[in-house]
Amino acid sequence: MILTIDFESESPIYMQIRDQIVRGIGSGELESGERLPSIRALSDDIGVNPMTVSKAYSLLKQEGFISSTRKGGSVVSEKIPEGGLDDEKKLALHTVASEARIRGMGEREFLKLCSDYYRGGA
Repeated sequence: MILTIDFESESPIYMQIRDQIVRGIGSGELESGERLPSIRALSDDIGVNPMTVSKAYSLLKQEGFISSTRKGGSVVSEKIPEGGLDDEKKLALHTVASEARIRGMGEREFLKLCSDYYRGGA
């Protein structure tokens, strides 16, 4: 999986890393048990401080998307905890849907886009 960091974005770099890994898991590009690059290797590849990658990995681990061991490194979790979205994520989704509607995206187009992502497409 290739990560692309937008250094001009208002989104913190650690969140960009976190979000792209979550999208990779959701799309099936990253499979359960798959080993992730080491913190140092990923930081070198994308040109960021290792602490930034460490923060992203810590958040992913806290959320249950990855697990790690001292010897084995970080891997995509075999079983990601279920339970839906927290209120903050639901609000973010509501904001995206609102913005899509304001900008003229039709409901069918929006739902198709969501459906494609949900099924691991796009």
